[in-house]
Amino acid sequence: MLIGDGFGLAQMSALMYQNGNRCSLEAFPVIGLHKTTSYDNLITDSAAGATAFSCGKKTYNAAIGMDKDTLACRTILEQAEDRQMATGMVVTSPITHATPASFIAHVPVRTLNEEIAEDFMDTEIDLFIGGGQRYFERRADDRNLIKELEAKGYYIYSYFNTDLARIHRLDKKRNFAYFSADNQPVSAIQGRTYLPYAARLAMPFLDARSEKGFFLMIEGSQIDWGGHAKDAPMMLAELKDFDDTIKEVLKFAALDRETLVIVTGDHECGGVTIQPGSKFKKLDLAFSTNGHTASLVPVYAYGPKAELFRGTYDNTQIYFKMVEALGW
Repeated sequence: MLIGDGFGLAQMSALMYQNGNRCSLEAFPVIGLHKTTSYDNLITDSAAGATAFSCGKKTYNAAIGMDKDTLACRTILEQAEDRQMATGMVVTSPITHATPASFIAHVPVRTLNEEIAEDFMDTEIDLFIGGGQRYFERRADDRNLIKELEAKGYYIYSYFNTDLARIHRLDKKRNFAYFSADNQPVSAIQGRTYLPYAARLAMPFLDARSEKGFFLMIEGSQIDWGGHAKDAPMMLAELKDFDDTIKEVLKFAALDRETLVIVTGDHECGGVTIQPGSKFKKLDLAFSTNGHTASLVPVYAYGPKAELFRGTYDNTQIYFKMVEALGW
């Protein structure tokens, strides 16, 4: 599952036209739309939006892996682990940020980064790549979760001492984690390039880890941040990075023929419009807000059971459609 944080219909259009009307999304045979509202607000945040995907439940803005009554809900990643599937997450935000957190943690407020990091200790997630190293080792409670993960058998690498691009092969017998930043990774326009490579590294590793298959969540996290900043060049660079990552996933799926690929966003951000006078590869973008909007969000599907994702539906239905596709 690929999630573009802040990826709405306008961002989809910008990606296509910025690429000269050519992008990876044209390879998808199935397109749907989902409605993004949260339990308590017409305009969702990433926490409630991602929890809808991970648990199939509407919840209040800021909730992580919890329903509207602050009861923990078992996520699709945790359910995949229960069924001996391999699991992974690859993001360009802190790994404790709202979207990835909603697949693995259960806290009432998304800002509880150290508590979210603790919930990683309650899973056997096979692979995770993202920022947020500080929340694992320089904590208020003096716990060093990196050492605890190593004691559980994880290989732990960090941008401090290892470039991810220099890691060419993973030992399928051991879990793997890579911290791409102490807190927040730099943006694509500032030179961050690891997301497509991380996706290419993760898929065969997870595939080899279990005969039951794998569940992988990949997030292009900073599309959203470009919208919040009303920064068109930043947003376009993040969209290009996300598109390059989708291409890598499609290459794997086309060869594997057993992998369902879903691409969507948790919400739109920025109220983006393509202005008059824009041309292919030279867009003039305008923003109506520095926040999220309630715009419908596209859903692209490729592979076995892709047809389930046609139509218009609530964001919680993405969870139930994934469960049906997995045969649970």
